[in-house]
Amino acid sequence: MSILGAAAVPHPPIILPEIGRGEESKISATTAAYEEVARRIVALDPETIVITSPHSIMYADYIHISPGEGAAGTMAQFRAPQVAIAVNYDVEFVQKLTSSAMAEGVAAGTLGERNPSLDHGTMIPLRFLQKAGLDFDRVKFMRIGLSGLSAADHYKFGQIIAHVSDEIGRKVFFIASGDLAHKLKADGPYGFVKEAPIFDEQVMNNLGGADFFSLLTMDEKICSRAAECGLRSFWIMAGALDKLAVDAERLSYEGTFGVGYGIVYFNVGAEDDSRNFGTQLARYKLDEAAKRKANEDAFVKLARYSLETFVKTHKPAVLPDHLPDELMNRRAGAFVSLHKDGNLRGCIGTIMATQDNLAEEIIQNAISACSRDPRFDPVKLEELDDIEYSVDVLGEPERVFTLQDLDARRYGVILENDGRRGLLLPDLEGVDTPEEQIAIAKRKAGIRPEEKVALFRFEVVRHH
Repeated sequence: MSILGAAAVPHPPIILPEIGRGEESKISATTAAYEEVARRIVALDPETIVITSPHSIMYADYIHISPGEGAAGTMAQFRAPQVAIAVNYDVEFVQKLTSSAMAEGVAAGTLGERNPSLDHGTMIPLRFLQKAGLDFDRVKFMRIGLSGLSAADHYKFGQIIAHVSDEIGRKVFFIASGDLAHKLKADGPYGFVKEAPIFDEQVMNNLGGADFFSLLTMDEKICSRAAECGLRSFWIMAGALDKLAVDAERLSYEGTFGVGYGIVYFNVGAEDDSRNFGTQLARYKLDEAAKRKANEDAFVKLARYSLETFVKTHKPAVLPDHLPDELMNRRAGAFVSLHKDGNLRGCIGTIMATQDNLAEEIIQNAISACSRDPRFDPVKLEELDDIEYSVDVLGEPERVFTLQDLDARRYGVILENDGRRGLLLPDLEGVDTPEEQIAIAKRKAGIRPEEKVALFRFEVVRHH
């Protein structure tokens, strides 16, 4: 066993006296816990320290590992250029991890480097290690970014880190850098949403109890609304601790500035096959997919049937028999939306009817959503069990003239200007006001913010 221990830590620049200039005293509990973690790491005498950071390079479908012999960084962007640190990277570990991830089917590696300088999500834990006396000439590092990939992918990548460290006989400590919710206070820099304290409580309970299964299966809407930062860091860390007995110590939690800062330290024990959370997550996802399919109504079943037929055969589905009258005898516009692991995976629709009936409208738009949305690659066969569907059937658009005629939860909007048209569906996650709806619809249509538009509203019947 080569994983010596792990810690989940935040990265508020204000915690450093050179930046906080007295304000750091307001999060003194976080400082004390950070100093304790740094002392413990130095005492463990690791050969390599792995740091995952949300502020390193981030791609939607690729986990970036920093390449090269090493890197340096400063806190100049926070008006503290005197805080400067340089590290040496564990080149052998990076090379082996990249090849192992590729062999295991996880999209990770050193491609796509944009800025080799150390980010503040990495610099803050390094600064505490520096003050604790870590020998930076002897200890090597590996810096890893996060991605838009699933919880399962991040966890599996963590498992690969542990396997490679065992294979090359490296003594490793894992630092998962990540703040919690960013919307804890109305007077904070990001405002307040009710989901933020819920998110922080759940994460701290899950980390503090070493309940990695609950951490991997948190409600995606709560996570998104809370504007979290570090969850994917924690997922990778959990994977690195796969099948290991873990004693978690919750050292501190503060939300003084409207952002959640939590520190949890993980003492690693013997092997424990019951803590196989990657396997448990895979079973859970299969069970959830089966439940979704069992509860789908005729509209969603039709969208799924169309998409799966097209992905498997590359041909449109034949209209099935015995569909409800509303699907066969009504004409209307419809949108088919696809989500995977809580993220949009495709959305295409029609404002007005273009087919002989609503059933054909859904069949065609499901094909378009999976293969013609320019924002995404076509859906692959291996993704089918992970896709969640919704079908919005549009009512007739109605011309309106003021914002008071709109309601972001009830009405979608259509904007028109000189042949350009933008549409946004109602009741979308993270879109709370008519102003936000209009701004997004203008961007989609290529209409400048200051340009005047003809404004329409419409209602939908949403089928999940």
